[in-house]
Amino acid sequence: MTHAFAPLPTRRSDLLDRLAAPHQYDLAVIGGGATGLGVALDAAARGFSVVLVDSHDFAKGTSSRATKLVHGGVRYLAQGNIALVREALHERTTLLNNAPHLAQPLAFVMPSYKVWETPFYGIGLMMYDALAGKAGLGSTQFLGRAKTLQCLPNARQDGLKGGVKYWDGQFDDARLALALARTAAAKGALLVNYCPATSLVHDNGKVAGFVCEDSASGRQFTVRAKAVVNATGVWVDALRQMDGDAIGRPVKPIVAPSQGVHIVVDREFLPSDHALMVPKTADGRVLFAVPWLGKLILGTTDSPRQDVVREPLAFKEEVAFILDEAARYLTRAPKVADIRSIWVGLRPLVKPQDDDGDNTKKISREHTVLASKSGLVTVTGGKWTTYRAMAEDVLQKCFTVGLLPETAAGVTNRLPLVGTPAEPVRHRISDAQGLHSYGGEAPCVQALPGPGVDLGGGLTEAMVRFAARFEYACTVEDVLARRSRMLFLDARQAIASAPAVAALLQEELGADPQLDAFLSLAEQYLHAPV
Repeated sequence: MTHAFAPLPTRRSDLLDRLAAPHQYDLAVIGGGATGLGVALDAAARGFSVVLVDSHDFAKGTSSRATKLVHGGVRYLAQGNIALVREALHERTTLLNNAPHLAQPLAFVMPSYKVWETPFYGIGLMMYDALAGKAGLGSTQFLGRAKTLQCLPNARQDGLKGGVKYWDGQFDDARLALALARTAAAKGALLVNYCPATSLVHDNGKVAGFVCEDSASGRQFTVRAKAVVNATGVWVDALRQMDGDAIGRPVKPIVAPSQGVHIVVDREFLPSDHALMVPKTADGRVLFAVPWLGKLILGTTDSPRQDVVREPLAFKEEVAFILDEAARYLTRAPKVADIRSIWVGLRPLVKPQDDDGDNTKKISREHTVLASKSGLVTVTGGKWTTYRAMAEDVLQKCFTVGLLPETAAGVTNRLPLVGTPAEPVRHRISDAQGLHSYGGEAPCVQALPGPGVDLGGGLTEAMVRFAARFEYACTVEDVLARRSRMLFLDARQAIASAPAVAALLQEELGADPQLDAFLSLAEQYLHAPV
């Protein structure tokens, strides 16, 4: 089914006026990544009054920098974490059903260069199928050499014995986050980006809200709520510290940040609708080569970091590692000069309290929900695939500690997100982005001025106007990094399209679209460290 409602306007002055109105919300969320947006949607769908603020744009951090996979986690199965895999496999199917225009099944092939690899990995992947049960996307198949090369035309032939084909999912992470935000808004939630929470409000030692500030004007707002959720990802410890300082309690950090680097190259390096999966690289990580939005993503790394910056840079050795590993499996492997975009995400891994977090590859990907003495509810860890289950756990914590009256879970299990089309989806996520990326809202986009004016990379003038009017976009970066994925796909193309996007945003919003800041940022995505 599709949503019957017209797109809701996201005029910033109206959002800020709503934020200024005196009101005690049931639930206030700080952080607009996958987790925070999932919490806002679940709470709003249960009938609670909800407000969410983010210091930057929605999904600006980790949630737009995933490997683009909706997956149960083959590597977690190898670690013996059956419960995490089972939950993620269930959530994978739920996500694919609720946003079929943004998340779809994808076939993966694991090539074998040793005789034992096909049966060894094949049996493990059959367990993966068994755990999925009715939620499976397709059966694991054992492939001979010829069939493996048919699926992976550019795979290294020397020593190739065969392979294993299995199924997982892929998605457009930033646009899915936006769909969560807009679906929550349709359920009555107020969501405001570029409005950082600057301090927490405490009444008699209990968290009662927060103060936030509009980044553009400096205008301040006091938001009051029965429950406050800290969903700031790798930054949760800063807010926990703020809470601890206010009530005079020491706070021990719980996040061990890990950096994941992704390299994007042209599809010619693996001209297939199948993804390549290497189960064990030289450093023990999994390596993927994933077709996505007309390009090929190579990744990812897992490097501990002590700092949590907004735009982390790739380490030189990480880029070399990905390219070297790709060269071991592809007959024609990309070089540094072939990189179209390079981007880095920070994972908020939850470290055991007796661990210094130096070996992030061994830290569990499970999420953690905590409530402080003051009642601040913090959620971190986890992964995109399980965002919905994490949201249910957060609300359950709010009920358990008495912040909100308990209501039944499961309201988002079968809740189509904004844009879900009435007709079956015919495009693939591996296809270049275009009007089909808007699902059932494509006619709304086409009705705006400039539907035939191409700005490059599949982006039209009408799409920029749609982003400004209905998708919370404020800056050139919002449009070219997250409403369109151009920055992540081809940084040079994004630089070329930026002035035209800036002119349209200026016309639509009447505010500085921050063109120079975007051009500076895009250079970072264009050049690998040397």
